[in-house]
Amino acid sequence: MASETALPIRRFRRWLIHYPRAVPVIIFLLITAITALSVFAIERGERRREQATLGETAQVIASSLDRRVNTSGSYLIAGASLITSLDRVPADLFRRFATELRLDADYRGSIGIGWAPIVPRRQIGAFERMVASDTGTPFTISPRPAPDSNFAVPVTFFEPASSGRSFGFNMYSEETRRDAMQEAIRTGRPTASGPIELIRDRDTGNLGFIVFMPVFEPGTERELIRGFVYSPFNSQEFLDSVLTRELVGQRGVRLYDGEAAPANLVASHAPGRITGNVTRIEVQLADRPMTVEVESSRGDALSLLSMITLLFGIAVASLSMLVARLLTQQAHEDQVALDFYAEQNSIRNSLTRELNHRVKNTLANVLSIVALTRRRATSLEEFASGLDGRIRALSATHDLLTQSEWGTTPLLAVLEAELAPYANSAEAMLDLQGPEVDLAPNDALSFGLAIHELATNASKYGALSVEHGKLSVHWTRLGDELVEVVWQEGNGPPVSQKRSRGFGTELIEKIVAHELKHPVDLDFAPEGVRCVLRVPVRKPTEFRMRAKSKRLTDDMPTD
Repeated sequence: MASETALPIRRFRRWLIHYPRAVPVIIFLLITAITALSVFAIERGERRREQATLGETAQVIASSLDRRVNTSGSYLIAGASLITSLDRVPADLFRRFATELRLDADYRGSIGIGWAPIVPRRQIGAFERMVASDTGTPFTISPRPAPDSNFAVPVTFFEPASSGRSFGFNMYSEETRRDAMQEAIRTGRPTASGPIELIRDRDTGNLGFIVFMPVFEPGTERELIRGFVYSPFNSQEFLDSVLTRELVGQRGVRLYDGEAAPANLVASHAPGRITGNVTRIEVQLADRPMTVEVESSRGDALSLLSMITLLFGIAVASLSMLVARLLTQQAHEDQVALDFYAEQNSIRNSLTRELNHRVKNTLANVLSIVALTRRRATSLEEFASGLDGRIRALSATHDLLTQSEWGTTPLLAVLEAELAPYANSAEAMLDLQGPEVDLAPNDALSFGLAIHELATNASKYGALSVEHGKLSVHWTRLGDELVEVVWQEGNGPPVSQKRSRGFGTELIEKIVAHELKHPVDLDFAPEGVRCVLRVPVRKPTEFRMRAKSKRLTDDMPTD
């Protein structure tokens, strides 16, 4: 069970290590996506609630408008019933009728109530005189009926009279009013006109509509029409009369004659640009199709809850990304440290094996030196002296290797270490020339031992034993992995050709040649000893802990 739980943790840790920047970005995008979905869900719910509220508001407004028109229609029907029972409509009687109606708040939006009889063309003059006599003011029908019309429908009475109606205006001369009158005659019910300008005098009128109720002669079954009781409505006041702050608030409300189109707009409340979140309801107002449109005040902005959710989600996403970035960075650094310690452990093990190998080689060289020295020595003092010099040569080269942390050692440094005892007294006698070359530890030990034997022999019998002797050591590269070193003595005592092979010769030709894996050419020429050694050139060792530590430290991220 524990292993099953640890497996996902290890996988997640590997993700943190291998993708240190991708994981925080993925977490940020994931939380952001969840936040966006939450905001989308909240907005969808808010818009649905808003849409339901808009529908309810539109329904209430449409019902209120319909109720006001129906109330007005009831007054018009009452007036039509009264006029039907009269032979003539006197001005005082119509005024008393309008006064007794006591128009209350339900009649708001209507300018008043009026009477417009049908006057045949041939009776226009007599009708004008009768009305002027009845009202005590001049009365003229204008405009006169068109040639194709046999009658006029003039505005005769209107209450309240202070409304400034244009008395005598022939409403049948205007197409919009005429169409509404004809439709009212056809249906026998209150009928609304299309949009018109209500005031017909010097001033520009306000947009509105008129509800006409036909008055028929009694007992004629709608065959003889006497005129129309009508009520004009100011469209804007009519719409405002049903609107309250509690009902609409900051929402936009529009009333259209017919379908909702800019050309059909007759009244509006808090107009603004259409945001697309609107509700429309068609309503029949006095047999006239109209459209009520309610627009949301929200527009395209996010709701308060959506804004809080969005800001909180972004904050959580940013914080999570920061925490994930810190965790990935820490995991990466921990992994780099683990890799470094594992590599150091591997290096330590390798160095231990390498050290064991080098100690064995060094002890083998020492045993060989001891054995050869013992065979060639004739006395204990000669044995101790020879062994002491050769051990010191190994020690000097070991010191160089220790300073380089058992890495590569410059060839020139080995020469200077072995020839140091002779440089102080005969510095001008030495000529060391060649390119910079580095030797591997084992090769440096063997090469140093060979130089020590040649220097010891030269100090006893050769160029270093006399005041004017010369010693040149020149080396050149034979390739990328091999260098040739030439030891040449000169101006020294003649080299005896009758001599036995000594320990130095055997050491150089056997041990050194074996260790360097290349033959050594040793020539005891009369003019001076010449020795040619071929030494392998190695690259820097891969077991230097300090170099590895620096490289691994540089690989660690700093951000």
